[in-house]
Amino acid sequence: MLSPLPGATPTKPGSATFPLPGIFPEIIDENGNKVSANEKGLLCIVKPWPSMLRTIWGDPDRYVSNYFSRAKKNGKPVYFTGDGSIYDEDGYIWITGRVDDVLNVSGHRIGTAEIESAIGHHPDVAEVAVVGKPDAIKGESIFAYVVLKTDHPKETLTAGIKEVVTKEIGPMARPENITYVPGLPKTRSGKIMRRLLRSVAKGETITQDISTLEDPTIVGKIQDSMKH
Repeated sequence: MLSPLPGATPTKPGSATFPLPGIFPEIIDENGNKVSANEKGLLCIVKPWPSMLRTIWGDPDRYVSNYFSRAKKNGKPVYFTGDGSIYDEDGYIWITGRVDDVLNVSGHRIGTAEIESAIGHHPDVAEVAVVGKPDAIKGESIFAYVVLKTDHPKETLTAGIKEVVTKEIGPMARPENITYVPGLPKTRSGKIMRRLLRSVAKGETITQDISTLEDPTIVGKIQDSMKH
């Protein structure tokens, strides 16, 4: 969808550059206005394109809610890719990350990757995944799932992890909930299924298909860990 044409498009390392022929992307703000250079916005596709998916078989409502409910231009829904992006001064498009991986905590927008990186610097942490949990006061609270290298007293670890995050990012990024788990739900290709973790954090019944996970039993183990 966005790609340089070999031999024709001057590239910039890290940039998605420009759309392929027949694709009409636009980065817009929450009000549907095209953003200025270096201003973050929502990466949308504002016109239909060749071979465009028209629905989800057996679940047309999900198709609309997933792709056409977030962004509007001129009052009409447009396809939202799920990515945040910016234009640079030359009009090149840069992807800043998934919008659903950015938390809004008491008015502060914090990327989950940033928090995960900080927690990962703790010497006893092997893996970590951070998600948002709805909070009536803050909007979202920070919920961290942590896999340890070896077993340690949890009280001391929790204080140490929060201290690392506070030092590297600031107190607003300190996790409110830290749950120690035996592993994370991953696909066979190694992708962490954050939607499952968000559902577990909210105490929802898991209805998603978990048969594609590398270890389908890990979700139950995580739920058991939260009971202790």
